[in-house]
Amino acid sequence: MKRSAYLSLILILGSLTALGPFTIDMYLPGFPAIAKDLGVDVSEVGLTLSSYFIGISLGQLLYGPLLDRFGRKKPLYAGLLLYIAASIGCIFSTSLDSLIYLRFFQAVGSCAAAVAAMAMVRDLFPVNENAKVFALLMLVVGASPMVAPTIGGYVTSSIGWHSVFTILTVMGIALLLACILWLPDSFKPDTTLSLMPMPIIKNFWSVWTVPQFYTYTLTGAVAFSALFTYVSGSPKVFMEVFHLSDKAYGWIFAALSVGFIGASQVNTLLLKRFRSEQILPVALTVMTVASIIFALGAWQGWLGLGGTIAILAVLLSSLGFVNPNTAALSLAPFARNAGTASSLMGALQMGAGALASVCVSLFKENTALPMAACMAGAAFLSLLVLLIGRSRIAAAKTVNA
Repeated sequence: MKRSAYLSLILILGSLTALGPFTIDMYLPGFPAIAKDLGVDVSEVGLTLSSYFIGISLGQLLYGPLLDRFGRKKPLYAGLLLYIAASIGCIFSTSLDSLIYLRFFQAVGSCAAAVAAMAMVRDLFPVNENAKVFALLMLVVGASPMVAPTIGGYVTSSIGWHSVFTILTVMGIALLLACILWLPDSFKPDTTLSLMPMPIIKNFWSVWTVPQFYTYTLTGAVAFSALFTYVSGSPKVFMEVFHLSDKAYGWIFAALSVGFIGASQVNTLLLKRFRSEQILPVALTVMTVASIIFALGAWQGWLGLGGTIAILAVLLSSLGFVNPNTAALSLAPFARNAGTASSLMGALQMGAGALASVCVSLFKENTALPMAACMAGAAFLSLLVLLIGRSRIAAAKTVNA
């Protein structure tokens, strides 16, 4: 592949992967404005985020079989069209309930982009390069948390939160056109796959029962729920607890994202000397220790604004190592069912994120403790899952040998 074609492909796949995060991040600074406009509490606006995560989780289970049965592009086009329609609906939303429902369908549409992109990485690149490609995608994905909240903050304060969804609608249209014009076909449809419920369930089950898949998928999903806890809880922590403006919150969110992106690129360099299996436990250990310190500090009131930002920078940097390695290790055993495996991995990841965001939204406490405690629980459980699962992977290899 020529370098220009390689970079173009990375840009398109990265943009597809970033659509969901951008859709999440851009409206976060508008939480107080949405709450005031719709006459609800800021924590209740978090339910629109929870419905988004639920939509992504369920939608990925839908798109996995469709991507394997009909190829990558047709289901992708259908998903992007649904995303555009739901985004238009959000522009004219006048109640919390309607926004919750529309965000669900917006998520179902956007997850087609993420699942297709993940599957196409497995289609188009050698297995031993997947972790490197995922890390490169993180450069594009990483632009979302750096740019989206900042734009969202200025747009919300200048022309209102509804305009955020106008921008997202335009993005969806532009991405659909880019996929039609420049995205290559990467997979020959498998017409032998049935779309009846039982064969689909059996196909998912055959993927799930691979020890390497469920170990690294669960590890990544539980760890990544800490990120969704941060995304859901940070608007209240920074704008309600520390009384920052929506613009200031956008800049802090962007600055914290630098650690997440930078770590994913350092991970690429480390992969030249170390395997993903070696990097992952170190990153999770650092994440667990940092999250416990965060929870204790929030409980005892040790951490001010500066301390909170510093500890979150460590946590998000740790996740920058976890995500590309768990994704690569989860999908490595699959070629024929990469779409199904990608969708199941994404569904579990987003399902964990939905639970975490709902958990944070239930607390009315005006401190950082709910967010910190949920992040600590996610980090510890993820490390525990990895330690138990690796022994099962080793046992399976012994049996097969």
